[in-house]
Amino acid sequence: MKVQVRHIYISPDHNYFGRYGKKSLSHQVVERESVDLVAGSGVVDDRFFDYEEDYKGQITFFDWEVFQKVVDEVASKEIDPSYFRRNVVLEGVDLNTLIGKRFTLNGVEYSGSCECSPCFWMNEACGRGTEEFLKGRGGLRCRILNDGSLGTGEYELEVLGDV
Repeated sequence: MKVQVRHIYISPDHNYFGRYGKKSLSHQVVERESVDLVAGSGVVDDRFFDYEEDYKGQITFFDWEVFQKVVDEVASKEIDPSYFRRNVVLEGVDLNTLIGKRFTLNGVEYSGSCECSPCFWMNEACGRGTEEFLKGRGGLRCRILNDGSLGTGEYELEVLGDV
C-alpha cells in the first residue's frame, strides 16, 4: 500500500518520560528530512537510541489522520505534529493493524511491538481531553530489524506477516 511520510522528528532528550509528578522539561524536538536507522538500536541521535536491549520503541509512528482529528475535535490551542513526540508521522495506514506484524518501508524491516499509549502529558501539550481521545490510537512502537534510512515522501509499505 502507498503511504506518505509527512514528518520525521528526533529529540535528543526527554521532556516527559520518567517525569511523573514533576514538571515537564523543554528539550527541543528537531524535524529532519531523513534519519538513519540502526537495527536493534533505533533512530540515530534520538533520545531512545540504544536505550535498552531489545527495546520495543526503537522507532515510533503516529497517524496523520489522528493528528488531524485531535486538531479538529480536541485541541484547545494551535498544535503541531511534533507535540506527540513520535519519530514518524505517517499517512495512509491504520497503525493498529501493524501491531504484531513485520513490515517494510523504504527497504527497512520493522516489527510492530505495541501501541504508543498516550499519557497525561498529552493534555498539557495539546489540551484537556487529548490523553483520553488518543487511547487506542496513540501511535505505534516498533523494533528496527535492519539498518537503513527513512525520509519524508511517498513509499510502498508492505506487510510481511506476523511477528
